[in-house]
Amino acid sequence: MLDETAQGVFTIAVTPFLPDGALDWDSIDRMVDFYIEKGATGLTILGMMGEAGKLTAEESIAVVKRVTARSSVPIVVGVSAPGFAAMKTLSDAAMDLGAAGVMVAPPGSLKTDDQIVAYYHNAAEVLGDAPFVLQDFPLVTNVVIPTKVILQVVADCPTCVMLKHEDWPGLEKISALRAASDAGARRISILCGNGGLYLLEEMLRGADGAMTGFAYPEMMAQVIAAYRRGNLDHARDIFDAYMPMVRYEAQPGLGLAIRKYTLAQRGVIAHETVRKPGGALTATTKAEVDSLAKRQEARLRSLGV
Repeated sequence: MLDETAQGVFTIAVTPFLPDGALDWDSIDRMVDFYIEKGATGLTILGMMGEAGKLTAEESIAVVKRVTARSSVPIVVGVSAPGFAAMKTLSDAAMDLGAAGVMVAPPGSLKTDDQIVAYYHNAAEVLGDAPFVLQDFPLVTNVVIPTKVILQVVADCPTCVMLKHEDWPGLEKISALRAASDAGARRISILCGNGGLYLLEEMLRGADGAMTGFAYPEMMAQVIAAYRRGNLDHARDIFDAYMPMVRYEAQPGLGLAIRKYTLAQRGVIAHETVRKPGGALTATTKAEVDSLAKRQEARLRSLGV
């Protein structure tokens, strides 16, 4: 079961599809193996970049069943939904299938601090004993969750064991949360997103690792390992080598297509298909990704990585 001690890299998994949009089960198996081989200490499936909103309820449960059966690391399942009935159905099914916990993002209808606290009170009640991750991603949800509100949810809801931190800018929020823990507030795990754009700085502020996707998930594992060895210069060198690709993949509206294209080029998934509605890459964009990949490979070789 997921708990407050979780750390490392919980890779946000894509959902592979065949060219006709059907689920690609062979690629799902290969992808799970790949993420773990590249250093994932956990996997998060059915997240926003996992195209969860494009799956039927039956498909979502089938994906959870396939991944939990395949994986040797803990699985967190995104269960965010417009209503609590759908959330409970998927959460209950996921936990029964062996998931370690679930993740809940706030709906865009929440406008006040009191509404946010009340929502997570209700979510915790609906989820029962399932440990949950509070996803703080205002750039997508349009819900701004102040530090004091996160602390209130953590204080009120014992099953809230992790924050997926994706506020931007948000480094001061990590510092404030850790200062509150030092002063006596319950300490929860903080794993960070945003494609790893600020990973090293987030670790220096007190984060426990990453919960994000990137077509080179080994980057997160390598940077965190160097950081934990106390070799900050090497961690920065590794991060710098990947940074052009991280930046390119971070393009709003196109990032998932870039990630899937790269994973297909790496032989992880068979097809780069983004289920409709979704963008496709032009030949020019693909050439740019290929060029970045070649330069990245050369730079990593020079670092001995």
